[in-house]
Amino acid sequence: MASPTLAVAVVFLFFSLPAAAVDALCNHDYQLVKIKSWIDGNKDTEYNGMTATFGSSLPAKLDQAVKSPALFADPVDCCSASTAKLSGSVALCVRGTCDFTTKASIAQSGGATAALMINDADELFEMNCPSNDTRVNISIPIVEVTKSTGETFKSYLTPKRKVEVLLYAPTRPVVDYSVVFLWLMAVGTVICASLWSDITAPDQYDERYNELSPKGTKAEAGKDDSEDLVNIDTKGAIVFVISASTFLVLLFFFMSSWFVWVLIILFCIGGIEGMHNCIVSLVLRKYPNCSQKTLNLPLFGEVSIFSLIVLLFCVTFAVLWIVFRHEAFSWFGQDFLGICLMITVLQMARLPNIKVATVLLCCAFIYDIFWVFISPAIFQKSVMITVARGDQAGGEAIPMLLRFPRLSDPWGGYDMIGFGDILFPGLLVSFSRRFDKDTKKEGFSGYFPWLIVGYGFGLFFTYLGLYMMNGNGQPALLYLVPCTLGVTVLLGCKRGELKNLWSYDADSPTSTKDSSEA
Repeated sequence: MASPTLAVAVVFLFFSLPAAAVDALCNHDYQLVKIKSWIDGNKDTEYNGMTATFGSSLPAKLDQAVKSPALFADPVDCCSASTAKLSGSVALCVRGTCDFTTKASIAQSGGATAALMINDADELFEMNCPSNDTRVNISIPIVEVTKSTGETFKSYLTPKRKVEVLLYAPTRPVVDYSVVFLWLMAVGTVICASLWSDITAPDQYDERYNELSPKGTKAEAGKDDSEDLVNIDTKGAIVFVISASTFLVLLFFFMSSWFVWVLIILFCIGGIEGMHNCIVSLVLRKYPNCSQKTLNLPLFGEVSIFSLIVLLFCVTFAVLWIVFRHEAFSWFGQDFLGICLMITVLQMARLPNIKVATVLLCCAFIYDIFWVFISPAIFQKSVMITVARGDQAGGEAIPMLLRFPRLSDPWGGYDMIGFGDILFPGLLVSFSRRFDKDTKKEGFSGYFPWLIVGYGFGLFFTYLGLYMMNGNGQPALLYLVPCTLGVTVLLGCKRGELKNLWSYDADSPTSTKDSSEA
């Protein structure tokens, strides 16, 4: 009877030891740290840092942290006992000479309440234990700061001045409530693009594209704009996804500031055209006479004055966004240009039927999963996430996405969604709207409302997956494709209309009849 009891005791002890010694192990999760500072009692700048994989954790709330004086150790590398009195202070140590655990041990033995390790570069890197050391006895917080932060402290720490610091590590929410606004922007863009012809059709002249050409004049207002449309076929869908993959790999290997600048310029050109299209279409719907006044310009010929004024406004808007793209408010300009661009793209590019939609979305589905989840096995990094973060881009960010500031995140930042996560499902949603109109379907007897609901749920599942995966990047099409294409196929099967959806041809006179009789 003693043997089972002993076995249970040993197992219990085995699983209890790591928890009891957690502060001594070199396997802590890194914490981002805020460092508040005071100079001679006056509040100064707030700095950022990062903890090591060893040492004690910092409090998450400001009111739980303790203000302490900051002092440079002597010697400043903290590789031997300090002659400066560190008791009750935060020790400042420069990088070099010995490993971080040695520095931390010496600062702790001198009575320091914490240690700030100053890097030799203006970046933060991971502070780990030596490769041959898996357990250290460090019970104070160990935090790394950048070179510039260390130099600032050095300039303040003079015999006549007193510097105090307070260290805490506020928790970053995995999913910020700002995703609600991003969700609304994405769903709203898909709805607006799908209903755009209904919104702008009454009293609208055909001045959506090429407004600075003679085709934009009133004489051409009633001309059919079918020549501006691009009907995607199965071959084009496959080629498009392959081209997107190739471009993504090029960005991954050759990402640089000039490469991102090319994308910024292309984005602005597309955004200007999209913004111009949206403004002109909306205004001419209400005030069609605005296009009647024209003037002759060299190279362009007869031009609508109203269209020219709108174009100049759009160019000015895009230029201002470029100038202020690093400011906190620049997300608004980027989102506005992006939404107008996507609405225009969804008017120009169309899916003819579900067969093409299936090929395109299934290829995009595999594309998204591969470049997010599988690519690390080949490239050592997630290609999609690396490109989205803009690594090696010289501080520039790729503009082909919508973003919204993380309002409840103490560290700031943005929640983002790529244009592809809106455009790919948006093409199918737009098709469903046209199909409902052609077949005289209204409300939930059609497909459009169901796909809007499906797209909204797909985005919800994307952010739920983001939460479940602790903030790691998610391939949104993993959730969006089943919630849109899957809903279409299931509804088509249930209603006996899948065959017509699969081979639908809006130009065929029998399409509407066949569908209405199904």
